[in-house]
Amino acid sequence: MDPLRIGITVGDVNGIGPEVIVKALRRQGIPDLFTPIIYGAEDVLTPYFPEDGSFQVNEIATPTEAEEGAVSLITCWDAPVELTPGQATAAGGRAAARALERAVSDLKDGTLEALVTAPINKSVMPQDDFPYPGHTEMLTTRLEAGESLMFLVTDDLRVGVVTNHIPVSEVAGQVTQAKILEKLKIMDASLRADFGIVKPLIGVLALNPHAGDEGRIGTEDEKVVRPAVEQAKEEGIMALGPYPADGFFGSGNFRKFDAVLAMYHDQGLIPFKALSFGKGVNFTAGLPAIRTSPDHGTAYDRVGQDSASPDSFLAALFLARETHQNRARYLEDTANPLESRMHLVYKRKGRSEKSEGKSGGRSGAKGRRGGKR
Repeated sequence: MDPLRIGITVGDVNGIGPEVIVKALRRQGIPDLFTPIIYGAEDVLTPYFPEDGSFQVNEIATPTEAEEGAVSLITCWDAPVELTPGQATAAGGRAAARALERAVSDLKDGTLEALVTAPINKSVMPQDDFPYPGHTEMLTTRLEAGESLMFLVTDDLRVGVVTNHIPVSEVAGQVTQAKILEKLKIMDASLRADFGIVKPLIGVLALNPHAGDEGRIGTEDEKVVRPAVEQAKEEGIMALGPYPADGFFGSGNFRKFDAVLAMYHDQGLIPFKALSFGKGVNFTAGLPAIRTSPDHGTAYDRVGQDSASPDSFLAALFLARETHQNRARYLEDTANPLESRMHLVYKRKGRSEKSEGKSGGRSGAKGRRGGKR
């Protein structure tokens, strides 16, 4: 098997993307785990190179030229970009769009196995080249996935959302039974294939406060969300809910589930970032290729201070590698239907025996994993 080639887009060149990329790839042993390929230009990276010359990149023309054990660079624009560190500029947006377009093209044609995207500023992205609300929608369209799931993950918390980057005023109209069911299907499939969880349990959040309070604060939860959950169960997905979001997180109930489906962006991302900021990863589930990103933005206020942490970016790199390996194993297992069924039987048997031996009941969320993360 060829070494895993992971593309890395520089994101907004005036944000902390270039800094955290260099810091992450300087970590000892990182280029030995996979073959990193940066999409951007050397002049936006060199301000963050160590003065002792211990870090360098090899310029290449295509991903297939990348060498194992080295950091490679594909230059995505001809003339130098005017850098204005810490400021949002049209030039920075154009550079980010070009790097992203080139990397996604290589991801689509199979010369990259995975993609990690540094943060962009959507307000300065050129509308003619980037007519999308965000990375998730762009990749879903360009990779012809039809639908995808914005999935924020850490080792002990995974949160997906039904609606992505839309105004709050439009949320209720877009939360439909069909869309909830579709997102649950993507989440369930991703938990199995990408995260190695044999029989995932998913908690579904209510749209309204107090889950509608029996219709006093909206009827969507009883007329839309609950029927979607019930239909998902009929189709073999272990989903429970709807749960009022505040109590669900405040009580720690989320720890009982392998993943949580929120109805809209802030309902899911606020508790996720409050609990996991700096450690989380944005994973786009449902795509034919692997894409991750750190859980932070451009952070213009931290540029040039050498204070930006690479931890979330490192986590994004590790998750890209891990999910690619998990998906390959899953596809290999399911290539033979009998082997796949026996694999599930043995995993379930082992889980049940372990659970009964300890407590006589069903195992918790961690016991349902197909393998250790």
